[in-house]
Amino acid sequence: MDVHVFPENKVGLSTIYNQAIDKFSRDSCVFVFAHDDLHILDFYWINAIQAGLQHYGIVGCAGNKSRQPFQPSWAFKNAQFEWDAPENLSGIVGHGKSLPMESLSIFGPPFQQVRLLDGLLLAVNSETLLKNHLRFDEQFDFHFYDMDFCRHAEIKGVTMGTIPLSLMHESDGNFVSDSWKLGYQKYINKWKE
Repeated sequence: MDVHVFPENKVGLSTIYNQAIDKFSRDSCVFVFAHDDLHILDFYWINAIQAGLQHYGIVGCAGNKSRQPFQPSWAFKNAQFEWDAPENLSGIVGHGKSLPMESLSIFGPPFQQVRLLDGLLLAVNSETLLKNHLRFDEQFDFHFYDMDFCRHAEIKGVTMGTIPLSLMHESDGNFVSDSWKLGYQKYINKWKE
C-alpha cells in the first residue's frame, strides 16, 4: 500500500488528487482521497472500502440520495442551509480532535446509493477513473470539488454509495468563508443551478 500524505496542504485538493491519479492510475489500485484532518478508527477500513466498491463505483462515508438546484452542500437542500429530508441522507461521521469524540452525526443508514458524497473520504478503483475519464476539476480547490466530481460521475453512469466506516473528522466544514462563497459561485456558474 502506498500512502501519500500532504500535511497542512495549501494546494487545492483537486490539484493534488489529480497528481495522484496521473501518477498511479495506470496501476490497478484503489484511490482513497481523504482530508488531512480525518482520523480513520476502523482497523478493517480497507476491507470496508473494498466491500463497498464491489457494489458501487465510488464510495464515501456520507451522502445524499437527492440533488437539488442551487444546493450548497451534499447535506443541505437549499442556499438557506436547510437540511435535506432524513430519508435522503446516508452515513455516519464522528467529530472531534481526540477520543472520545465530541459528537456523532448520524445522517442515515449506510449502504445506500447516493447522488452526492461528502469529500471527507472518497474511494474509487483506478479502472473506474480511467474508463470514465473521471478527474477533479481544479477550479475547485477546497470547496465543491466533491459535489462537482459526483456530478461528473453521475453523468458517466458511475454509481456512488455510502459505507459504514468508523472515523473522526476534526472539521465541521466552513460554510461562511470567502473561499467557500467563491467556490459556491464557481459551482453555480459551471452547472447553472
